[in-house]
Amino acid sequence: MSNLPLSKQNQKKEWQTILAIARNNSFPANKIIKLRKQIEHKRNRQETITNPEKKDKWTTFTYYSPLIRKITNLLKNTDIPITLKSSNSLRLTNAEKKSKTQEYKCRGIYALTCKTCNHKYIGQTSRDLNKRFQEHVRYIKKNNPQSAFAQHILHNRHEYGTIEEIMELVKPIKDPRLQIP
Repeated sequence: MSNLPLSKQNQKKEWQTILAIARNNSFPANKIIKLRKQIEHKRNRQETITNPEKKDKWTTFTYYSPLIRKITNLLKNTDIPITLKSSNSLRLTNAEKKSKTQEYKCRGIYALTCKTCNHKYIGQTSRDLNKRFQEHVRYIKKNNPQSAFAQHILHNRHEYGTIEEIMELVKPIKDPRLQIP
């Protein structure tokens, strides 16, 4: 029906015939309606690709926090198509990556800073700072207020950043068995 060159009136008649056949054969009408919508959607997409003048304008947001997700959810029911892009890029060379990862392979007293209110959380770990930071992020993502930092972020709905943005080593510990007062 969608591929035949029919007038609007003949298309309506054809559609009614298809629905009648489905009803007579005890076939669910909602499946046929869904199939028709899929076919029309696919056809509209093909027309947009082949006809560059008909391209839609998209609104692009850089995803960096759950706040952006809320904004895009508000705009979802509008006629504006939305796309998200990542702020990650391949600008870092291997040398820069290695130096940054080496910085967080030590253990000691560290500070995490909230990006929204700049409150600091001070902690101590005998493991790599990178592993401890990943734990804090996992607590936040799983909505588990097990650490004080995760609890602050979750209860106040604040933003957290990358390890480079919010974590700093206050004092390194050489021997993991030693406790610093």
